[in-house]
Amino acid sequence: MYIIVVGAGKVGYYLAKELLEAPEGHEVLIIELDAAKVERVTQELGDIALRGDGCEAATMEKAGYGRADMVIAVTGDDEDNLVVCQVAKAKFSVPRTVARINNPKNESIFKQLGIDTTVSATAAILAQIEQELPIHGLIQLLSLKGGGLEIVEVKVPQRASVVGKRIGELLLPQQSLITLIVDSDGTPRVPSNDTIIRAEDQVVAVTRRESEDALRAALTNSSSPAAPGR
Repeated sequence: MYIIVVGAGKVGYYLAKELLEAPEGHEVLIIELDAAKVERVTQELGDIALRGDGCEAATMEKAGYGRADMVIAVTGDDEDNLVVCQVAKAKFSVPRTVARINNPKNESIFKQLGIDTTVSATAAILAQIEQELPIHGLIQLLSLKGGGLEIVEVKVPQRASVVGKRIGELLLPQQSLITLIVDSDGTPRVPSNDTIIRAEDQVVAVTRRESEDALRAALTNSSSPAAPGR
């Protein structure tokens, strides 16, 4: 594959290095405006760096976007990464674009504007933190291309109203589907309508982005406490 990486910071440098060392034998080109970074790449990785503005069409022409299999934009500026990927898709018909996102709030915008894949280190770290905290929130695992679907994970609390119920009895949001259940001991189960939900189960589901809150509520809301006796 011919892969173009825009941005020769630490992310771009080590990404290019790994791609060059991959057994598939990728052809890699790094585009970078900073002359010092271009010199470092050339000295350490070989003649694979092109000095220029990755957002400019002239630089893209020189880099050979027309034959690229993938363009990966990993600069420190979300707007630049968006422009790089948009032009790669619209002008050069690059089959696959990947954009680094520094602000997780920009992810939905990038998706709406046609970027194939987004990567957010901030979102990944937040997801890891959420897994370690004693809460029962919904964690996004993966965005599926097209259709606005997400693969998400939620841990079922001890007092959730769904505990002890069969999946077929649950009132889930439309176009939501439970695809996997991992027991508290780490044992995975492929669910059916008769599968019983247990406390502390890790539930993996596919749902629409706008239904995430409703799905979290359906799986984590507590049972109503019993009325005190007289």
